Amino acid sequence: MKTLVTGGTGTTGSRVAALVGPSARVATRKPAAAGQVRFDWTAPETYGPALTDIDRIYLVAPIGEADPAPIVEPFLAVARDSGVRRVVLLSSSAISEDTPRLGKLQRLVREGFPEWTVLRPSWFMQNFTGEHAVAQGIRSAGEIVTATGSGRVAFVDADDIAVVAARALLDQVPHNTDHVITGPQALSYADAAEIITEVTGKPVRHRSLDTGEFAELLAATGLPREFAAVLAGLDEEIRHGAEDRVATTVDEVVGRPARTFAGFVAAHRDSWR
Repeated sequence: MKTLVTGGTGTTGSRVAALVGPSARVATRKPAAAGQVRFDWTAPETYGPALTDIDRIYLVAPIGEADPAPIVEPFLAVARDSGVRRVVLLSSSAISEDTPRLGKLQRLVREGFPEWTVLRPSWFMQNFTGEHAVAQGIRSAGEIVTATGSGRVAFVDADDIAVVAARALLDQVPHNTDHVITGPQALSYADAAEIITEVTGKPVRHRSLDTGEFAELLAATGLPREFAAVLAGLDEEIRHGAEDRVATTVDEVVGRPARTFAGFVAAHRDSWR
């Protein structure tokens, strides 16, 4: 079995490739290591070589696209013609197949391949670290800015997403289902700020904007305005309770509990200094 991992150097893709092991082929625009292959969504000539001898795909749509289906659909057609049988799509807990534009990818995967899984993770714990805007706000101003109000999210560790993805790719029996993947506890961003404060000693607070203000703030960071509006709209849905749920998928698929947010913060306490 050979697996093509799109987004293979990203947050989940790099973890999935490591779990899949030597049978993984990492798709990247700038291959620089063994096991990597050039792949560019805007260059269809890279599709065929990347898919040679591949029978399964970890699919991460192009980042920053409010309507990625027109870009991804031609690639999936080439994959199907190349003999790919199994596709594991990274989607979002906020997206269903009925979601305008973004939901079409789920339908393409379900209807186009005999073996499929749609991963629908909650918001990543990793968004609080690294170079993400949330992490930068914590480091520079001691605040998390959202449009979520007091709405709650069961933040999930990317390691937990990746291990579910690897099982969906490698298990002999295809999952052929959606997997909603969350952490074990739903928290508001104010709750998350309080946990970071308690664990690290760095004072952190949550500042909530209205949806329009937040969209403008995101656009000012360089995001396409249409995509910024989509992200701000997701925050508004959180405010109204859309993500206030906990799933047991990690436990059921992997056989262990999902990581807690407090455990994640303790393991990354130096990220905000």
